[in-house]
Amino acid sequence: MKKLMILGASYSQMPLIQAAKRLGIYTIVCSTPGSWPGFAEADECSYTDISDPQAVLAEARRTQIQGITTCCLDTGVPAIGTVCEAMGLTGPKAIPAQTASDKWKMKEAFVKAGVQTARHIRVRSEEELEAALSQLTFPVILKAVDLMGSRGIFRSNTKEEARANYRLTMEATGKDYCLVEEFIEGTLFGAEAMLKDGKFLYCLLDNTEAFISAVPTPVGHSVPFDEEEALGAQAREQVGKAAKALGLDNCPVNCDLIWKDGRVYVVEITARAGATCLPEIVGEFFGINYYEAIVRLALDLGVEEMFHLDGEHPAVLSHTLLSLRDGIVKEIRNDNAPSGDILDLSFNICPGEEIHRYRNGRDRLGQVILKGSTLTECRKRLQEVLSKIHIEFME
Repeated sequence: MKKLMILGASYSQMPLIQAAKRLGIYTIVCSTPGSWPGFAEADECSYTDISDPQAVLAEARRTQIQGITTCCLDTGVPAIGTVCEAMGLTGPKAIPAQTASDKWKMKEAFVKAGVQTARHIRVRSEEELEAALSQLTFPVILKAVDLMGSRGIFRSNTKEEARANYRLTMEATGKDYCLVEEFIEGTLFGAEAMLKDGKFLYCLLDNTEAFISAVPTPVGHSVPFDEEEALGAQAREQVGKAAKALGLDNCPVNCDLIWKDGRVYVVEITARAGATCLPEIVGEFFGINYYEAIVRLALDLGVEEMFHLDGEHPAVLSHTLLSLRDGIVKEIRNDNAPSGDILDLSFNICPGEEIHRYRNGRDRLGQVILKGSTLTECRKRLQEVLSKIHIEFME
């Protein structure tokens, strides 16, 4: 029986663990100790800090795995690269995986390769921040280079805001530097893809529903891409250049993009499948279980034939359930009847739990995934579904 190490044990990795077990794979789930649901699902648990590549490598050697992967999570990507390179497993190499996990190193690679991306400068002090602000055009974004889910990222319209946000960013990051870059005021969208031996098996562009707070934060995705005809070829070219710039290969790819005035810019790219229900959207679009594709790729079991690019594909839409206020949940009521177009309607909160006004991905309450013949139909249906979900708070 082949052994697969999965990094992360939260609800986001549960479908990946379950997919591996359906394929008859022995699963070893790694994470720090805690009441993570993935531990109960796994065949074997490893209480290992997945942000420590050498600790993960030691566990990988001890357990004699044949593959290693994750999804919806950046933290373990450098460890995956380290393990794959050291043990000769299928996956990204160490340096590309490390570069994909540091937004500054990533942006530097983009510039060298001619990828269309926002102007940026690394800053280590308030003095360097002042120098950077004199070279960039406002608005700017202060970014922690090592966090995901829009954490440690702040838009600044003035120098005063930038100075205050620099302190917040440096409090959030584990690095001694952060990134300041020009903010392109365009339309956010994304791409999911998979690389095998230097070639894309597919590259699916998606519309991004953004929650506007400190910065636009993805809270939903949908396919097909609204601007496919006008921007599809350019977007795929930029995704390909970005992946090549980092040296990514034999891995899923998640890429954030933005377009403005007919020009596509790469925000960031990473060597794992995206979050916010993107694996479910990809799977429904191609009529497969995408988590199984991720497992098969990591174990080199053959995945090329899973993606049928021709023929008809459904419209698919996801939306994150969120709250606009803080409070303790009294009751969750879902008045939606079961329906074939509702692929998923689930909550990751319970009555009695304290929830927070939505700021980033950690504040999600649940999710909705819908399918239909057109996106117009899906978007209309989403409003109907949301109108029948009620969350009451204790007063």
